[in-house]
Amino acid sequence: MSYDFRDTAAFHGVMVFCEQRQGKLMPTDFELVSEARKLANDLGNNTEVIALVLGDDCTGMPHELAGYGADKVIVCEDARLKDYTTDAYTQVICNVVYEYKPEIILIGATNIGRDLAPRCAARLHTGLTADCTSLNVDMGKYMDFLRENSTMDLTKGKWDFEDKGLKMTRPAFGGHLMATIICPRFRPQMSTVRPGVMKKAEFDEAKAAAVKVEKFNVVLDDAELKTKVLEVVKEAKKMVDLIGADVIVAVGQGISSNPEEGVRLAQELADTLGGVLGASRAVVDSGWVTADHQVGQTGKTVHPKLYIALGISGAIQHKAGMQDSENIIAINKNAEAPIFEVATYGIVGDLFTLLPMMIDAAKEAKK
Repeated sequence: MSYDFRDTAAFHGVMVFCEQRQGKLMPTDFELVSEARKLANDLGNNTEVIALVLGDDCTGMPHELAGYGADKVIVCEDARLKDYTTDAYTQVICNVVYEYKPEIILIGATNIGRDLAPRCAARLHTGLTADCTSLNVDMGKYMDFLRENSTMDLTKGKWDFEDKGLKMTRPAFGGHLMATIICPRFRPQMSTVRPGVMKKAEFDEAKAAAVKVEKFNVVLDDAELKTKVLEVVKEAKKMVDLIGADVIVAVGQGISSNPEEGVRLAQELADTLGGVLGASRAVVDSGWVTADHQVGQTGKTVHPKLYIALGISGAIQHKAGMQDSENIIAINKNAEAPIFEVATYGIVGDLFTLLPMMIDAAKEAKK
């Protein structure tokens, strides 16, 4: 089998590693397959979207993945792949890449993905951009992205509009800058993508019915498998599901005069509306709420039906994580706060005065 990571012309297709846990696909898989479909369409030349799934029984998974845009699903089944282990998954995925030679590989930036992706990249002798929040192959769309999200003077410099290389954008320097990274000399181009960043497409039943499934012959060297999963024990800790929430009530530095009361009121409003509590990075760094509540470039990217921003100025790092919410209500004392630029409704005022009124109104509406 011939494999040369420097022979860029030999690589074709967009591959997505689809993570399963205890026989269930993760929501990130559908987001990544949907994004892969967009990239493949922009690449043209009938570029395929290939979903890759590993496990001991993958029944039903190809149908799900195809409905969100996969043209082909490669299934790797083996009892040793039932639960994730670094060595086994790295062996199998690299063997698949050696045979199929995808131009692009996308992996979710989950706990598993963050462990797996660098191992595969090192073995495949290629680069990896971690924790991406934007992906583009079409230069025109990338320029549109820069106009909206950067202060660059795009009239300067030369731009190659024929360039179809993957432009992988991620936060840098603690979220204060956005860096776009390319991998022009080696293949595949690899990215891990933050969960919740990419939008899941509508499920297409016709596409799902037409899926092509290929079983891959799994070959594992037991001598190289250093770990074995004996038991999976789920932690009982209740985690905040920001990504799946329809309503998020988020607090910022505007609660600094009385953080405890600000968090309490925001939590009460969130509970009344059936939502969850979110926060800006400054609030998390101050220790007023835990990190699993953080929204923004260095936190979670969310798309709720309703996002209520309380005392959040709207720095670009925070806006990048919530500006695609369906409806945004912002409350801030500063009428010039950047958060009002993306708000559906803006209120200039003191959140400690307005929040009790909002809570009472929400409770009255539920009667």
